Amino acid sequence: MKLKALEMTQGSAFGSHIGGGFSAMEIMASIYAVAQIPSMEDPGRDRVIVSKGHCTLAYFTALWKKGFLSEEDLACFEADGSSYYAHAFRNLAKGIEFSGGSLGLGVSFAAGVARACKEKNLENRVFVVVGDGELNEGMVWEALMSAGKMKLDNLTVIVDRNGYQVDGPTEEVMDLSPLEKKFEAFGFEACTIDGHSLGELVDALSKRSSSPRAIIAKTIKAHGISFLENNKMSHHCVLSKKKYEQAVQEIKAAYGAE
Repeated sequence: MKLKALEMTQGSAFGSHIGGGFSAMEIMASIYAVAQIPSMEDPGRDRVIVSKGHCTLAYFTALWKKGFLSEEDLACFEADGSSYYAHAFRNLAKGIEFSGGSLGLGVSFAAGVARACKEKNLENRVFVVVGDGELNEGMVWEALMSAGKMKLDNLTVIVDRNGYQVDGPTEEVMDLSPLEKKFEAFGFEACTIDGHSLGELVDALSKRSSSPRAIIAKTIKAHGISFLENNKMSHHCVLSKKKYEQAVQEIKAAYGAE
C-alpha cells in the first residue's frame, strides 16, 4: 500500500496529502482486515466512513487491495477529470460510502448511519476515521454526544492521532488532552494504542462493547519517510524524483522488500 501510494503521488503535479495518508496507512489496512463487507449491495455490510479527508492515499490503496479500485483507477489519481482526487467522492460501486471535503462531517454521518442500522435491527458495525486536527470542529463533539446518548454500540471511532495539522502541532493549535477522558465523558469506551501496530489495531477493532467505542491510534505524520516525518510541510507536498526514490528505498528497507 505504501509503495503504491508513493507511485500515486508522482501523477500529481500539484502535490498530495502525504503526511496524513502515511500516518493512517496501517489504520486503513486494519479496518479492512476486520470489516465484513460481502458486497456493497448487502444492507447488513459493515460501513467504513472516512471523515479524515486528507488520507486518500491510505484509503484508496486499501480499497485497491480489497478489489474495489483497480490499477487503472489509481493511475488517474489527481489527474484532470478523475474521480479520484484529494478527497473521496461517494461511489458505492467502488466501496466509497462518504464524500470527503469539509472536515468534521463524517462523524455526524457515521452516527446517523449507526442509528439507522440499529433501527433496522442490523448486526453490522460502523467504523469512522477522524483526524486529531479535525477534532477541533464542534460538530464532531455534538455527534459524539448524540452517539453516547443513543448508546450506539455498533459505532467505532478511530482517531488518527499524529499530533499535527496544517497549522502545526495540535498541542499548540488546540490542545486535545486528555483525549481519552474526553471520549469517556461522552459515553464512549476509549483506549489508546500504537497506530502503526497492525496487531494492536486489529485487536482493538475486533472488540465490541455495550457502548460506542473510541480508538485513539497514536501515529507519526508521514510515517516511514524520514525527511517528512513530524513535519507540517508533509500535510500537502510534491516529491521530486530524487526524494520519491529515497522514500521508496526507505519503505522497502523497512519491510525487507527488494
